[in-house]
Amino acid sequence: MGGLLTTAVGSYPKPDYLAKARSQFSQGKLDRDDLAKLERRATEYWIRAQERLGLDVLVHGEMERGDMVAYFAGEPGGTTIGGMKIGGLVRSYGNRYYHKPVIVDKLRWPGPMTVDMWRFAQGLTDRPVKGMLTGPYTMVEWSFDEHYPSRREAVLDMAQVIHREAEELARAGARYIQIDEPAIHTRPQEDFDLAVEAFGVVVEGIAAEFHTHICYGEVELIYPDMLRLPVKQIHLAFKNTGFEYLKLIEEHPFDSRKDLGVGVVDVHEHELEPVDEVVAGIKATLKLMPPERLWIEPDCGLKTRTVEEAEAKLRVMVDAVRQVKHELELE
Repeated sequence: MGGLLTTAVGSYPKPDYLAKARSQFSQGKLDRDDLAKLERRATEYWIRAQERLGLDVLVHGEMERGDMVAYFAGEPGGTTIGGMKIGGLVRSYGNRYYHKPVIVDKLRWPGPMTVDMWRFAQGLTDRPVKGMLTGPYTMVEWSFDEHYPSRREAVLDMAQVIHREAEELARAGARYIQIDEPAIHTRPQEDFDLAVEAFGVVVEGIAAEFHTHICYGEVELIYPDMLRLPVKQIHLAFKNTGFEYLKLIEEHPFDSRKDLGVGVVDVHEHELEPVDEVVAGIKATLKLMPPERLWIEPDCGLKTRTVEEAEAKLRVMVDAVRQVKHELELE
């Protein structure tokens, strides 16, 4: 693959029929097999949509997941890491709520949690599909801990669990595995070293290319320290911050061994970005990074948009990349 590769961060909006089915399942009005069929139907839709739009590396869209942490703790229709259970509702942001997990015992890998869905998605396409996991620091930070005497013990045990799942994804054939750590900058002074150590446990000895997504927050508090993360690619939400992160990279150049994922469309805005605006963002980043080390992506998961809005934003992103490649003769 050449430079300026396109991909997405993870979650896509669920079609209306699946959102309704998930609600029915949680109320005991739909059985698990029927829900799984609809999840796979929606997954196939998003694989085909990404192929049609021209993305290079695909995501399965997380049609089977409600929340990126609660899914792994047994949310309705999800899977359960040993030692976790689902707790009560807490506010995430805006009017969005999720059932916050609770750690009640020693954390244990229950067996493959994401491999079957990854295999299904990869079997639909010749393009690579990323494995998608939530990082150990975020899993613990966004859960209540009623078992471990220290955050360190909880995070490192969680890292062993995520390591086993990543190992199974790589064994199944996943070339790219994304480990999301949106909570990594929550306690930068006291916990960042722990987050880096835990990430090292996750990836150790696994033959896959690892990416990470660091969501909104005070990224400046962990930059350039975040370049210590043992990953090939780090993705940041550039569009939402008006490409302010370019100033950080200009002051402290990005690690030459790493790729940068550049978020170029805002996933929390209904308004569709003009192609020229996205082109300008890509060109601004190219002044600091060579094209072979840049990945072009949405800011974050597009699940808060409608299906039509998400596709439109992906189309603008891909069209902008094609225009830049043509202008700079990168094709």
